[in-house]
Amino acid sequence: QVQLVESGGGLVEAGGSLRLSCAASGSMIGDNIMRWYRQAPGKPRNLVAFISRGGDTNYAGSVKGRFTASRDTAKNTVYLQMDSLKPEDTAVYYCNMWDGFWGPNYWGQGTQVTVSS
Repeated sequence: QVQLVESGGGLVEAGGSLRLSCAASGSMIGDNIMRWYRQAPGKPRNLVAFISRGGDTNYAGSVKGRFTASRDTAKNTVYLQMDSLKPEDTAVYYCNMWDGFWGPNYWGQGTQVTVSS
């Protein structure tokens, strides 16, 4: 069975940094598209970044240049380095795994990121 376990959220001041981790088990991240989403209070869940099966990354315009997604295949873990954080980055951040074909989407439990002004 697939499990995604997120960690690394917390409270930071504007301009600070956090690194989120998503530890996967039950499936290899290299076999899947790995995505980071976030959901702010009262807002829809939006895509933040993704890593293709080949390791290419893509970002939402709102975070481009500030966030960096990466992966460690040996640890089967995906990361989201968040720099120059803004209050509007405040949200619950979720890790997602999808094989890109007919398999299901798997979700982590979410980790809270709060950026104070």
